[in-house]
Amino acid sequence: MAGDDKIILKNLVFRGHHGVLAAERELGQRFEVDVELRLDLSRAMTSDALPDTVDYSRAFAIVRDEVERQQYRLLEALAGAIVRRLLGELPVTAVRVQVRKPQVPLDGVLSYTAVEIERSQP
Repeated sequence: MAGDDKIILKNLVFRGHHGVLAAERELGQRFEVDVELRLDLSRAMTSDALPDTVDYSRAFAIVRDEVERQQYRLLEALAGAIVRRLLGELPVTAVRVQVRKPQVPLDGVLSYTAVEIERSQP
């Protein structure tokens, strides 16, 4: 179905300064991000031309900017900022973003915490 096509960027890894604790924001840590962009890829499938799709490097740059250059206390805020920018700056109908934080200051063992947000154009 047109418009349900996806471009997926998987496991983007950056160092960011996000977290509730001051030490997390000062020292920084690893963040992993998955991005799913929804749009109609019909034209790009036949034209083989970059202007008919989303330039992956633009999406990557948006995520990098939010993770590396901004600072948030909550994963929810970081993921939300990425979603808003992707929807606002790229020709997409919907986006899904998952942000993972592998090093979580909890008293126990876990692989990571994650927040996943999905939004579409109004």
